[in-house]
Amino acid sequence: MLEFLRQGGVILWILVAISAFVIAIIIERLIYFKRIAVDETKLYDRIKLAIEKGHIDEALAICDQNLSPFASLMRTGIENRDYPRTIQKEMLEDAAAQEAPRLEKNIVPLGTISNIAPLIGLLGTVTGTMKSLGVLGKFGAVSDPSILAGGLSEALINTVSGIIVAVIATIFYNYLVSKANNYLLRLEGQVNALILMINKNRPAWDGTERRASSAADAPAETVVPSVRASAERRAKP
Repeated sequence: MLEFLRQGGVILWILVAISAFVIAIIIERLIYFKRIAVDETKLYDRIKLAIEKGHIDEALAICDQNLSPFASLMRTGIENRDYPRTIQKEMLEDAAAQEAPRLEKNIVPLGTISNIAPLIGLLGTVTGTMKSLGVLGKFGAVSDPSILAGGLSEALINTVSGIIVAVIATIFYNYLVSKANNYLLRLEGQVNALILMINKNRPAWDGTERRASSAADAPAETVVPSVRASAERRAKP
């Protein structure tokens, strides 16, 4: 193994360091997604039951026991349950959007590495080829091919290493991006269901309904004064 690293030269050591960074990102992200994994249906039903019983503190405690972004979203909805539904929806959408940086943490560097690793490997290919050509330039015709083997080995080792690092980084980049996007879509899809659950036993007041209700409750004198005046004029002899 050490001989392999020695033949690869400085560029190979750079690729080894990059590959270690890639592995660290992959492990950290897999652990994170495993930690926030939760049975969303079961959690939703537990919180819904607590709210229907009027046990708001119990519902908040259930949310606190889970590290899932879904639990965080439900806590936001419960804490802002006294606001109108339109404001609740805006707050929940903002809360769902704020989970994106946590879900996508370190994924962008992984995508960057997947793009630059082959280029770094290509750089090693060029340096190895230059060494071989330097030998030819120094000695002219070479009867022993082993003299050129060092430079050619460095070129091929770096090429292969760069491709391997890029392939691994690309596979896990796409996997993690897909996982994060699916989670965000599920969060956004839960916004309306959460609003309905929180406001199940509450009248659906909004600005239009409030104005219509105020007009309906107003005294008849203030609503149709012109109609009454017209009727009085027609009643006169």
